[in-house]
Amino acid sequence: MKKKFLALVLLMTLLGTVLSGCGDGSAAETQKGRADTNELVIGIAQDLDDSLDPHKTVKAGTREVMFNVFEGLMKPTPDGDLTPAIAERYEVSEDRMTYTFHLREGVQFHNGETVTAEDVVYSIQRCAAATETGIVQVEAFSVIQAIETPDDKTVAITISEASNEFISYMTTAILPADYDKQDTDPVGTGPFKFVSRTAQDSVVLEKFDGYWGTPAQLDKVTLKIMENADSLMMSLQSGAIDLCAHLTSTQVAQLEKDFNVAEGTMNLVQAMYLNNAVAPFDDVRVRQALCYAVDKQEIIDLAFDGYGSPIGSSMYPAFGKYFDDSLTNYYTRDVEKAKALLAEAGYPDGFDMTITVPSNYKPHMDTAEVLVQQLAQIGVNAAIEPIEWESWVSDVYAGRQFQSTVVGVDASTMTARALLERFTSDYGKNFINYNNAEYDALFQQTLTAYDDAEQTAIYKQMLANLTENAANVYIQDLADLVAVRKGVEGVTFYPIYVLDLANLHYTA
Repeated sequence: MKKKFLALVLLMTLLGTVLSGCGDGSAAETQKGRADTNELVIGIAQDLDDSLDPHKTVKAGTREVMFNVFEGLMKPTPDGDLTPAIAERYEVSEDRMTYTFHLREGVQFHNGETVTAEDVVYSIQRCAAATETGIVQVEAFSVIQAIETPDDKTVAITISEASNEFISYMTTAILPADYDKQDTDPVGTGPFKFVSRTAQDSVVLEKFDGYWGTPAQLDKVTLKIMENADSLMMSLQSGAIDLCAHLTSTQVAQLEKDFNVAEGTMNLVQAMYLNNAVAPFDDVRVRQALCYAVDKQEIIDLAFDGYGSPIGSSMYPAFGKYFDDSLTNYYTRDVEKAKALLAEAGYPDGFDMTITVPSNYKPHMDTAEVLVQQLAQIGVNAAIEPIEWESWVSDVYAGRQFQSTVVGVDASTMTARALLERFTSDYGKNFINYNNAEYDALFQQTLTAYDDAEQTAIYKQMLANLTENAANVYIQDLADLVAVRKGVEGVTFYPIYVLDLANLHYTA
């Protein structure tokens, strides 16, 4: 009997070895096949299930991918500058009130049509007026007085008041004026064209052969939706996925020698965002107590093995001149001071609270777990409420039905305004319900501050206002760890939240 059992064990071991070998061989063959056809499979944490129309998109994850499909008159560069894109060049009048853009010859949309001045006017006016359902209004376009087209390749935009940031909003996507299927079958001018989206499964992009600039190096990219962290890791390890960004240090440690890891930053303001209109967070003393209870470096050390950059307000280091490092340690951990503030606010024994977290973002879930431990030390009993991303967008972001939430907020353009306008009291994206008259007044000053140094100083006052009033519990700019299968290169980091596919390529 023992001999039969031993023989069975040996047989099973041998069979496992054979199956394992076949699996490894199959994975290697699959990867070689993708390399031979110049294709890449990338894992992403969320589906692109809001509108694919760039003028309607609200999700950072959708913008991150569709960066490769759409372009504006200008486009961002990895070093934080702007460079002409659909516009070949532009001039600004001496009084800084008129911007004249000269379009490149022969720039094509993915449907084969040539970009004209009419398309530019349509795209800008569409975002300025936002009369169509779902269009996200570009508030910076409110200063536009007139748009003229002297010829089919020239667009002159006159604004009512000089603005240091107006040119940054010329990254707004230019769309064909006579096309009405952008929601589901988008057409842009970027190096990749949209092919298909299969709900909760994948998005497929292909190289656009008619691209005006340096062509993409890959012929095809399939973005696989992997909302489950365990499934993502299995797909990386099995060879089903070649690249994945936004991994944690723990996930990276599980990868074997088949991968290289590129390290950058996510260019996000990760915080425990507080609903300032809901008790007890409508009391500044409570919000300040939470700030004193939290040790952001401990979060970075425990949850991220030391990867990450601590921040103290709604700005991250890549924004250079706007980032104020003096705010990073405005609140240092002080349990007794936190307890005293709670007692003063009427909560001597603490209180219960809920931290709502999108469950498909492991970095935010890991952060929340450490926050629970830290808040417990001042008598605050925090419970994590994992929620699907779609529910987070509808309930938390749009519906503002939450107490607190851990997420990262990005900038859609490389301007301080993109990060800070959202906290003005009457702004539609002010999901934390921050309402501070001084903050609103400072923002209005930025709109008429024509001197760059003066405007920068005012933005820093706005940052200080958010910090001093503990609008949120600021934590970090997350490290961006990107797993890249060996044999693939070209990962490029930007000061904004994008995934640039154009430079990715297989080595010889």
